[in-house]
Amino acid sequence: MSFAATEDLRDMPDDDFRVLVRRFAEESYPKDMPRHSQRRLHWREVKPWYMALSKRGWLCPNWPRDYGGMGLSASKQLIMIEEFGRHGCARVNDIGIVMLGPLLIHHGTDEQKAHFLPKILSGEHIWAQGYSEPNAGSDLAAVRTEAVLDGDEWVINGQKTWATLGNDANWVFILARTDKTAKKQAGISFLLVPMDAPGVTVRPIENLELFDEFSEIFFDNVRIPKDNLVGEVNGGWTIAKALLGHERVFIGAPRLSANALTQLRALATRMGVTGDPAFEDRFVRLKLDLDDLAALFESYVDKLRRGETIGADVSILKIFQSELFQRISEEMLEVAGETAGLRKPLDGDARLHAAGAYLMARPTTIFGGSSEIMRNVLAKAVLGLPN
Repeated sequence: MSFAATEDLRDMPDDDFRVLVRRFAEESYPKDMPRHSQRRLHWREVKPWYMALSKRGWLCPNWPRDYGGMGLSASKQLIMIEEFGRHGCARVNDIGIVMLGPLLIHHGTDEQKAHFLPKILSGEHIWAQGYSEPNAGSDLAAVRTEAVLDGDEWVINGQKTWATLGNDANWVFILARTDKTAKKQAGISFLLVPMDAPGVTVRPIENLELFDEFSEIFFDNVRIPKDNLVGEVNGGWTIAKALLGHERVFIGAPRLSANALTQLRALATRMGVTGDPAFEDRFVRLKLDLDDLAALFESYVDKLRRGETIGADVSILKIFQSELFQRISEEMLEVAGETAGLRKPLDGDARLHAAGAYLMARPTTIFGGSSEIMRNVLAKAVLGLPN
């Protein structure tokens, strides 16, 4: 079975495309899967939706059509985000889709593209990201996981942490130090590691909601083929920066804030505050911020589609999205009143879960680069301010 997109929807009018996406979500989203979930679903839970998207050829809207993607404009990608969010569709395991796939398309060999990209499309490979370490979170140049070339194999030792849904993945891409004598950024390489390789150990980490969303990954003399290197030896920092640009674009996508605003409206209706002038004023301000975020996001997606380099200024997108999501979740607590602390949603409706949204929003200003680090990046690289 081919998992590539057969329909060319690039020239379809946006209004017609929205109708098509809405109908697809309503008809194809599995009936027994949760909607408006406040947590990331595990692979075993989200696989039916992943495969429904894959079968339709809609799994990778940001990939070029030549590689099995949809080749969509930024506006159409926003429509998919909005309509899937409106229906409450769960987020799939998308590290391979939004991060590794585009990176391989630009930096991988022909053999790597031919081997790995189809397996992302088919769901055979589910990826995790191995960047952060216990003493190298925001400062990725300080990674200490080591890879030593031994004949035709890399031998890897070290630890990665905060790997999102790492216990679901069967592959992980990592940054590893391959030259201890070089400057920090100059001695790092980008490697692809199968999770079932001897010496790989995965341990789950629970988040604030006691859900094992994250994992730490240990490498004990793990051997991988020499050809699992992406790019040049010691050239991983350049690739890492490109990937961080992609990551921060998609971390900055309005999906979380848009979903939260929909939940806020539903909660306000349930609590009987719709129409209250003070609430409506706050809601409109949040909606206008969301519109600004969507426009900013679209500008960066357009840059990616044109093959332009994403600069340090993308940090503002990540800051904007994460802090807006937090403000919306705080308004949900205000509206929920005495029910704000409930661990279960009101009426069993996942949209009416103020505490869940609040807890989900807390780490967004940390992962993918903390807001403090992002502001330092903007100050130094964009505004030219001194250290």
